[in-house]
Amino acid sequence: MTADIPVSIIIPVYNRQSMLERAITSVLRQTYTAFELIVVDDGSDEPLCAVAGKFADKRIRFVKQLHKGVSAARNYGVSLARHTHIAFLDSDDEWLDDKLQQQMCFLTGQPAYRICYTGEQWIRHGKTFDHPKSREKFSGYIFEQCLNDCFIGCSTVVMEKSLFVQAGGFDTSLAVCEDYDLWLKISARYPIVLLDNRLIRKHGGHDDQLSRAVWGIDRFRIFSIKNILESGRLSDRQSESARRVLHKKTDIVCGGCLKRGRFDGFAQFIPLLLNKYTQLEWNGE
Repeated sequence: MTADIPVSIIIPVYNRQSMLERAITSVLRQTYTAFELIVVDDGSDEPLCAVAGKFADKRIRFVKQLHKGVSAARNYGVSLARHTHIAFLDSDDEWLDDKLQQQMCFLTGQPAYRICYTGEQWIRHGKTFDHPKSREKFSGYIFEQCLNDCFIGCSTVVMEKSLFVQAGGFDTSLAVCEDYDLWLKISARYPIVLLDNRLIRKHGGHDDQLSRAVWGIDRFRIFSIKNILESGRLSDRQSESARRVLHKKTDIVCGGCLKRGRFDGFAQFIPLLLNKYTQLEWNGE
């Protein structure tokens, strides 16, 4: 039955030709074969024709955009998606062979749920290690848990395309934490189900990871929380939880800015500090 419901898989890539080949191969090895694969080249310095030429599978499409970042690349891929369900795979990750099969079996068997994710194996320099994000995950109505950290790996998710569009997709203004932002928007309204199996391999330790290139990633989580507080999506209880985490993260980031002499970084959070201590409204200026 599930084979009748195809999935659109989006891989964004920027200058990772060798890793990309591994990611594509892991998709083609899936036991669930009803899919299209959209590889979005985010303006790589070198063309991907060498990689594309190794794969003759008609389910694969290679498309290109000007360099706009991973969020824009994923959003573009979704805009081209032909099917009702979508999945994401980062170019430096790979799927285990039955990853898609397990998730589509769940989603088609439980139509009340529109999104699910899985656990992951973490690998550095060829060796598996116990990453903190692999230890504790949550399932169901998990907005409060999603506020604290991003424990949902983008490469682990399968969801209805309509849910992604309804949530507004990835925020292209965020240099990092765009996935954290999306999970907040979705979990505020809908349950996100964990299939508690480690069905992807995440390869860390390489130099071009965004988390290494951008300092103070909690800065972007702060703005995500601020945005969702202003969106009208949240219940009173959710708003209270969001404000509590917002204040906590603001204190931590501002303390880090002052400790490291990043006074320009500190300045952008002064309105939030004022809001915390004097109850003034944040006006974004």
